Amino acid sequence: MVQKKAYKPQLQARQTLPAAQTAAASLAFPMLSSLGVGTLDSYIAYVNRVPMLSAAEELHLAQEFRRTENVDAAKTLVLSHLRLVVSVARQYLGYGIPHADLIQEGNVGLMKAVKRYDPSQGARLVSYAIHWIKAEIHEYILKNWRLVKVATTKAQRKLFFNLRSNKPTLSALTPNEVESLAKALDVKGSDVKEMEMRLAGGDITLEGDDTDDESAYAPIQWLADSSQEPTEVMAAAATDALHGPQLDQALMALDERSRNIVQSRWLAMDADGNGSKTLHDLANEYGISAERVRQIETAALKKMRNLLEAQTA
Repeated sequence: MVQKKAYKPQLQARQTLPAAQTAAASLAFPMLSSLGVGTLDSYIAYVNRVPMLSAAEELHLAQEFRRTENVDAAKTLVLSHLRLVVSVARQYLGYGIPHADLIQEGNVGLMKAVKRYDPSQGARLVSYAIHWIKAEIHEYILKNWRLVKVATTKAQRKLFFNLRSNKPTLSALTPNEVESLAKALDVKGSDVKEMEMRLAGGDITLEGDDTDDESAYAPIQWLADSSQEPTEVMAAAATDALHGPQLDQALMALDERSRNIVQSRWLAMDADGNGSKTLHDLANEYGISAERVRQIETAALKKMRNLLEAQTA
C-alpha cells in the first residue's frame, strides 16, 4: 500500500509534463524563422537545442499517443528526436546527396517510427526509430544516386551500402577478396562482382552533347542497325505472312460464331486500342454468358495457333 501511495503522486506529476512539452513543441516552427532564413545551419542549431525526453516522459507520451492518437504527443516525440536524424543523415554525405534532402527523408522515417512505436515492447524509441530513419534514407539514395537504379534486390542493396567500406583496397577485387566479401556479407560472389562493376560505372548520355566537333561520337553512333541482317529479314517476312494470307486461312477454318468473336475481340481494334468488343458485349449479342464467350474465344485461338504453327513448320 505504501508503494502504491508513493507511485500515484509520481504518476500525477508526470502527467503535468506533457503539457509543458506540448506548449514548447507548438512554438517549434515559429522559432525556426528567428534562427535564420531557411538555412540548414539554423535548423541543425535548433534541433540540437530541443531537450531530450526522459524515459518516463517518452513512455507516457508514447502510451498516450497509442491510446488517444494525440497529435501533440506524437509531435513532441518527433521534435525530441530530430537531432538523431541529423546525426544519421550525416553518415551518408559521401553519396553526393544534399544533407538537407537526407535529413528530410530521415524525418519521414522518424514520423513513421513514432506512428508504429509500441512502448510495451520495452525498447526505447531511439533504438526503434533508427531503423526506420535509415530505411527511408537508403531508399532515397538508391532512387537518386543514379539515373538508373543500381540496386533492386536485397543482396544488391546490402552490397551498395557496404561494398566500398569493406573493400581492402581501391583497386579491383581479386577472386579471393570477392569470395571473402561474399561470405562476410552473406551474398553470392556473382552479386559482388556485378555490384563492383555498377559502382565503377556511371551514367552516359546516349545522344551525346550538342557539339560541332566531328571527332566526337555519341554512344548512339556505336549501335549497329540489325534490321537488314538476313535473320531479321526472314523473321520480318514470316511475321508479315502470319499477318496476311495464313491468318486469313486460319480464320476461315473457324465456325462463323468463333470467327466473329475473334475478329470482334482482337482484329477490330484500332491503333489507339479502341473499337474492340468486351466479353459482355458479345454475351449480350449471342444471348450467352460472358464465361461461355471466353471459352469459345480460348478454343478458337488455340485452333488458330495450331494451324499457323503447322503452316510455318
